[in-house]
Amino acid sequence: MTPRVKEILSWYGANNPGTLTSMARMLNHGKLGGTGKMVILPVDQGFEHGPARSFAMNPPAYDPHYHFELAIEAGCSAYAAPLGFLEAGARDFAGDIPLILKVNNHELLFDEKDPLQARTSTVEDALRLGCVAVGFTIYPGSEHRLEMYEQLQEYVQHAKEAGLAVVVWSYPRGSQLSKSGETAMDVCAYAAHIAAQIGADIIKVKLPSSALELDAARKVYEANHVPLATLPERVRHAVQCTFNGRRILIFSGGPAESDEKILEEIKGIRDGGGFGSIIGRNSFQRSREDALRLLSNIISIYQGN
Repeated sequence: MTPRVKEILSWYGANNPGTLTSMARMLNHGKLGGTGKMVILPVDQGFEHGPARSFAMNPPAYDPHYHFELAIEAGCSAYAAPLGFLEAGARDFAGDIPLILKVNNHELLFDEKDPLQARTSTVEDALRLGCVAVGFTIYPGSEHRLEMYEQLQEYVQHAKEAGLAVVVWSYPRGSQLSKSGETAMDVCAYAAHIAAQIGADIIKVKLPSSALELDAARKVYEANHVPLATLPERVRHAVQCTFNGRRILIFSGGPAESDEKILEEIKGIRDGGGFGSIIGRNSFQRSREDALRLLSNIISIYQGN
């Protein structure tokens, strides 16, 4: 237990010892163990986007074991997936890597302007599979957002009573937001803050752009000269909005990009004080060799190299 991990855990004084232990297992695992940084492999895209769109470009990824092995070999902090993928490998890889059960999911067979996730598994499933955390998505901006906030609150209470941590995917989306507004700085920061207020231990957001979506927010940002020009500045502001950095904020990798672009973004996250990344499609949609090389370079940047 390094001083940095002890410092981070001290920010979660309301959590019970079981939940703190679950958080410590992630913070102390893998190649970034003890640094206070995290790289998590999430594989919920088969459910969220469809199996062919997710795995056809790298067919071994259709096999749930492939993702366990990739996360373990890469030295990731944790592996997150829906119920079926975890059930297919939890026994074979028991104890090899901390697991996060994604307990709600959404599919794209019906294109909704105001999406709502279905609850697809339970806290009891997470305990049965030996997970350290549950993962839950909310869509700030959707007309169904209040229902999702209430569902999340129920999971937060139940999970923490059971000694599990809570990881929240906070993705602004809805008919009242423009497409660019989904990643606008004011909206992303607001979404991260909402997740923290509901009780998230770890919060996942998309990398924010310098755009400002809401007129009332724009006036405040401009009047107070909040610096947003560079990615490190935007990451720093997002971290500031999660209790001045007292909640772990990590950033999604997004759709497939070149190694060069991804690594530049990782440097921006590091320089802005972000706690790490959750890299899905940009890892398992590459060949195993390419994915391991990319993840190794990402981890090296977070190590300060």
